[in-house]
Amino acid sequence: MKLNIVPARTGVAWVRTGLQTFAKRPLAFVSLFFFFMALVSIASQVPLIGTVFALMLLPTMTLGLMAASAESAKAENGQKPPAAAVFLAALNAARSGIRPMLVLGGLYAALFLLVMGVSALADGGQFAKVYLMGGTVSREMAESGDFQAALWIAMALYLPLSLAFWHAPALVHWHGVPPAKSLFFSFFACFKNLGAMFVFGVTWVGVFVVSGIVLSLVATLFAAVAGEGAVAAGGALMVGGALVMAAMFFTSTWFTFRDSFID
Repeated sequence: MKLNIVPARTGVAWVRTGLQTFAKRPLAFVSLFFFFMALVSIASQVPLIGTVFALMLLPTMTLGLMAASAESAKAENGQKPPAAAVFLAALNAARSGIRPMLVLGGLYAALFLLVMGVSALADGGQFAKVYLMGGTVSREMAESGDFQAALWIAMALYLPLSLAFWHAPALVHWHGVPPAKSLFFSFFACFKNLGAMFVFGVTWVGVFVVSGIVLSLVATLFAAVAGEGAVAAGGALMVGGALVMAAMFFTSTWFTFRDSFID
């Protein structure tokens, strides 16, 4: 396994290839994403330690969707892979190597909670409570300097954490890299390909913004035609659209890994 340095413009190719792969089996990818999100949601309901369980599942969810993308990418000349093969690839990846993935999940949960703990030093834990427990954000709270400071601290600390775990599940699964080492290799790979990763992120922001505008217009027109009773349907459309976009995003992450390492 060798690190591969790619030009910055590759970030756009990653997004484009991810969207093309998603388009081959959109229902399969959306269903997989919803399935993993349902598992995370169920885990979060466990009393006392539910949040920790939910956080531990996130690396496995990422791996499952990457494996589904890898399976779908095997189909050449625009052919559609069997939906069953996409599902099985994701589920097999999620259940194989359970021990190292549990270790990786534990590391993610511990480090994420550490980030929240550091942010709590700025506002007494208000931001952490809202983020982890779904508390209500009042206007006064949102405008508070301490709350905003906690938000920025959490974002600044989460960026390197995100880079450390970006390739880690794939390195553990496909290359047998120990969980702790996978964090170092992942961070180093992302840092060396920072230009491509930055373009990848900016391109996805653009896709999300444009999609959000389109969905908002569709929801507004729908409400105008169907009347006030369609407001709830318009809200559901926005939420559903956001979840589909998230599934598209995770589909594209496989290509950032594939092009960053050479066997």
